[in-house]
Amino acid sequence: MAETLALLSALCFGLTHFVSGVLSRSWNGVTVAGVAQVGGTALSVVIAVCVPAGQPALAPLLWGVLSGVGTGVGVAYLYRAMSRGPMSVVAPVSDVAGLALPVLVGVLLLGERPSAAAYAGSAVAVVAIWLVSRGQPADGVGAGPAGGGRRGRRMVAGVPDALVAGLGIAAHFVAVARIPPEAGMWPIVLSRGVSVVVIVALAAALGAPLRLPRKATWAALAAGGVGTVATILYWVAVNQGLLATTTVLAAMYPAIPVVLAIAFLRERLVRSQVLGLLGAGVAIALVSA
Repeated sequence: MAETLALLSALCFGLTHFVSGVLSRSWNGVTVAGVAQVGGTALSVVIAVCVPAGQPALAPLLWGVLSGVGTGVGVAYLYRAMSRGPMSVVAPVSDVAGLALPVLVGVLLLGERPSAAAYAGSAVAVVAIWLVSRGQPADGVGAGPAGGGRRGRRMVAGVPDALVAGLGIAAHFVAVARIPPEAGMWPIVLSRGVSVVVIVALAAALGAPLRLPRKATWAALAAGGVGTVATILYWVAVNQGLLATTTVLAAMYPAIPVVLAIAFLRERLVRSQVLGLLGAGVAIALVSA
């Protein structure tokens, strides 16, 4: 049951990121993230009122706050990345970063000793991110007879933002997993609300507007609602199964926007990027083994 819920969570995460990513191509990605999180917050309040309240102690509420900070940073920078670069590239980059970086933090700061597979996965992740971010050959760099056929490459636009998004995504996954079921829905509600505050602060710092046109607003609100459903599904799943297994399945969400972007947005990848995306899948499996 936990595995099924985690896969449904991945599907919902993928759908909300695809819709929000498409909106971010026409409007500011940070603005899209903010409106989406407002929709997600509203839905979380409705669900919290309809289910048993639970007894949230201070610790689950603090985990909810951390989840909200991670969500705010994660989606704001992810949609900002999607407005700048191909969705089929930036989504997997943010996902690999979100899974590999906690391993490094555990080793360097917490004194943890991951398995050999986790170390190997982190190394593969670094190579995968480099391959995916290389992008198309830069025109006029090393080209022609004088250049001996060598052509430079420019980093895919949006990749730096996607790496920042990965940090937020990592914090979100870890924090939600620490909220026990007996705490009820209110830590999740707090998480959604905090994410809105974080995004508003980022919008002010980055000079992003706070409003969207009406049609785009409704689409973003709906996408945010689906994102809240994804978070709840992940929360229930991680409390029923193993953290590593559940997180791996939920973290498969980039497959959805990648496939949809290739099918509907006509995005194309160069050979090295395809190899990098395959490496990203291997890295995810190894890091969470």
